Amino acid sequence: MTQIIFVGGAAGIVGALLFASVVSGSVLSVFLFYLSPLPIMIAALGWNHRAGLTGAIVGSACLIVALGGYFFLAFLIAIGLPAWWLGYLTLLARGHRAGDSLEWYPVGRLVLWSAVIASIVVIAAVPQFGLDLQTFQAGLRKAFEHFLEAQTGSDAPSDLPGVSDPAWLVDFLVLTAFPAAAVVSTLVLTFNLWLAASVVRISGRLTRPWPDIPTMTFPKFAPGLIAGALACSLLPDLIGTASSIFAASLLMAYTLLGFSVLHALTREMRSRGLVLATTYAAVFLLRWPVLIMPVLGLADAIFNLRARFGSRLGRPPVRPQ
Repeated sequence: MTQIIFVGGAAGIVGALLFASVVSGSVLSVFLFYLSPLPIMIAALGWNHRAGLTGAIVGSACLIVALGGYFFLAFLIAIGLPAWWLGYLTLLARGHRAGDSLEWYPVGRLVLWSAVIASIVVIAAVPQFGLDLQTFQAGLRKAFEHFLEAQTGSDAPSDLPGVSDPAWLVDFLVLTAFPAAAVVSTLVLTFNLWLAASVVRISGRLTRPWPDIPTMTFPKFAPGLIAGALACSLLPDLIGTASSIFAASLLMAYTLLGFSVLHALTREMRSRGLVLATTYAAVFLLRWPVLIMPVLGLADAIFNLRARFGSRLGRPPVRPQ
C-alpha cells in the first residue's frame, strides 16, 4: 500500500507539473500539457488503478494549492479521472468461457471510451461561455477576439495583419473550436494510453498481453451511436452543439479504426510498406486524405471488411466486441 501511495503521489505531482506548464505560454508547454495524463496512466498500468486514482487526487491537490480551484477542477475532470479510468479499464479481465485464460477488456472499447470521455470533458466547458446558444457563441467570439488581439498586438480584430477577413476567421473558430477540441482530446487520450502501455511493457510490469491493434473492433451499437450524434447535431441551441462535439469525438475514434483496418487489410501485400508510407505521407502533407479513414472504419463496422478479406487469406475473422 505504501508503494502504491508513493508511486501514485509521484505520478500526480509530475502530471500536475506537466499540466501547469501551459501557463508559461510557450510552444513546448503545449506538448508537455498534452502529456499530462501519461504519468497517471503509467502508475495505473504498472502498479494498479489505485495508484492512478492516488495520482489524480494528489495532482489535483497540488494544483489547488499552487494555482487555485479552477486548475484543481480542470486537472481532476480533464486529466486525472480520465487517465485513472482508462488505466482501470485496460487491466480489466474476466475468465474465458473456453478455459482458464483471461479475456481482457477490448482495445476498441478503450478507444471508444477515450472518445466518450473527451466529448464529456469538452462539453463540460461549454457553460463557461453561456447557457444558451447565443450567449455561448457571443462569449466564445469575444474570447477569440481578445486572443487574436493579444497575439498580434492590434487593437481590433479588423486590424489583424495577414488576414483578409478577420470576422470570417473568428466566426469559423467559433463554429469549429469545440468539435476540434474534442477531436484533439480523443487523440491525446488514446495516444497517451498507448504510450503508457508501451512504457510499462518495456519495463516488464504490464500484466496484460500486448493486443493485436489492427484487429480491434467497436461494439455493434457504435455505428448507431455516431449516426444518432450526427442527427442530433442538426438540432437547435446547445443540444446541437453538444451533439456535434460528441460526433466529432466519435469520428476521431472511427478515424483510428480506419487506420487499423488499413493495417489489417495490407498485411498480406508485398507492397505493404509502400502503401502505408504513402498513406501516412498523404495524411500529413495534404491533410484531406484523413477524411477517408473514418469512412473506411465505418465501412468495416457495417460490412465487416476484415472478416471477408481475412477469410480469403486464411486468417480468422475479426468480429465486433
